[in-house]
Amino acid sequence: MTEHTDFHAPEGLRTRGTVLVVPGRGETRATYTRLGRRLAADAYRVRVVGAPDLDADGLSGALTRFGDRLAAAAEDAAGGEDAAGGEDGFVRPLVLVGADTGAAAVAALLGRKGAPSAVLPDAVVLAGIPGTAAGPVGDWEDELDVRTACPAHRGTLTGDTGIRRGALDEAVPEALLAAAYGGDIGVPVLLLTGDADPLADREALVRTAKSLPRARLSVVRDAHHDVLNDMQHRSVAAEVVTFLETVRNELVPVVTVDSSAW
Repeated sequence: MTEHTDFHAPEGLRTRGTVLVVPGRGETRATYTRLGRRLAADAYRVRVVGAPDLDADGLSGALTRFGDRLAAAAEDAAGGEDAAGGEDGFVRPLVLVGADTGAAAVAALLGRKGAPSAVLPDAVVLAGIPGTAAGPVGDWEDELDVRTACPAHRGTLTGDTGIRRGALDEAVPEALLAAAYGGDIGVPVLLLTGDADPLADREALVRTAKSLPRARLSVVRDAHHDVLNDMQHRSVAAEVVTFLETVRNELVPVVTVDSSAW
């Protein structure tokens, strides 16, 4: 069985970068089909990997295995006119996009001290990092309400036989969250959270964003925990693409607002 789901830039367009998407608790690669297609339409090479296994061998061993898996996923992820890739075997910039515990694992992997990462991205997107005080979610309908208000996404989750229902009730290791919120990530970071996400810790996200040298915290109005896939998914995808383009432009915004009445 393949360990990746791939989305390629349209034929004839030069690939603008490589994006690795890391799902969170209970999710499958199919959860990110819509996002993958949308980013690929803007000429990014997208590869969705499996959610990280954070249960075995302690946090350090789990993160090491996770980093090795990301490196292997990135190695051959070249596409478009740059099919041969660069020295790394893929088209840069390389951007990691994580959701829920996938985001926490990416942040912890890149922020740990004295332990070099097996994969060195140029930037990361951390979406829906859970807080430490989240309570029980409830049954499947309750979990859907926590995740999303989007009818299409609710249907995708409900119809996916690989989804682990009740996964959001699983406790996130405190050591993982401490590493995710307290690590020194040395690359540009886009933090995404929904203001209707009951699992989020806004204060912790604000502190983390302020503590990092190159971070942006974007709050999505009325969005739930699955901020990449909720009702606002078009605007969120646009925010991600804007970030990707800004990374390509050495963090200089391509578009700035000089005057606006709204």
